[in-house]
Amino acid sequence: MIDLSTSKPEQSKYDGLISAAREVAPAVTIVAHPCDETSLRGALEAAENRLIVPVLVGPAAKIQAVAAENGLDLKDYEIVDVPHSHAAAAKAVVLLREGKGVLLMKGSLHTDELMRDVTASATGLRTERRVSHVFVMDVPGHADTLFITDAAINISPDLDVKRDIVQNAIDLWTTVGLGLPRVAILSAVETVTTKIPSTIEAAALCKMAERGQITGGVLDGPLAFDNAISPEAARIKGLTSPVAGRAQILVVPDLEAGNMLAKNLTFLAHADAAGIVLGARVPIVLTSRADSVRSRLASCAVATLSAAARPRATQVAA
Repeated sequence: MIDLSTSKPEQSKYDGLISAAREVAPAVTIVAHPCDETSLRGALEAAENRLIVPVLVGPAAKIQAVAAENGLDLKDYEIVDVPHSHAAAAKAVVLLREGKGVLLMKGSLHTDELMRDVTASATGLRTERRVSHVFVMDVPGHADTLFITDAAINISPDLDVKRDIVQNAIDLWTTVGLGLPRVAILSAVETVTTKIPSTIEAAALCKMAERGQITGGVLDGPLAFDNAISPEAARIKGLTSPVAGRAQILVVPDLEAGNMLAKNLTFLAHADAAGIVLGARVPIVLTSRADSVRSRLASCAVATLSAAARPRATQVAA
């Protein structure tokens, strides 16, 4: 199990994840339309850190021009030449369906454009699970790495979708070697009330975990944010569950709440936010132009560890 809870304040909690990912073979990663400096540099830096082996899908001349303009070395990485971003998304999915890679990384195209091909019912990368996103947060001054889900894909998930969101996050936590996760189902209050529907869904998710419909984690909810992460707040409210005050996975009511929570931590608490999409045939690295180098490497590290834990992973020797 990776020990990230005792990291010194000046040390990134991502270091353990990145180190662990370097112990497995770099994941062959299909990079869709890396046609600006940020996306191309991110893929190449991950490759230099032995986390991935990139296959660059996009207009070859444009990729080469971006590399030349910014002093980036493409080495002998494969470039699959397609005319534009739409074609890059479609070709990336085809390559993954053919087993030519085990990870997908977003380049300089819109998330919606990429996910449209990923989630296509007949030709995409869908599974029986609903696709969801997990932010992997390194918050200064907080002992644990935090997962926040879903803050990027599902806008207003119903109970069935939330079940998959929770299970996806738990599976990621365990497959990257972080142990048994403590999962808080967040709402505005810790009591169940018909006036706040998310409290009812939180209670239902906890009952689903009791009945084996969600496995691999310890759940509690509804919990307000303070009661989920602050032992003192939980004590004052008389909450004595294993999760209250010590949560590691925070499941938000909807995308608006999750996105604001993650960005508040990023811009007010100076947290780093890595993140990947789960529930598809392969993990998907969604990077932002605002991501730090450390966040980009952590996203690739988490995705590589997740891919390595899957059966029949197509990887290359280090």
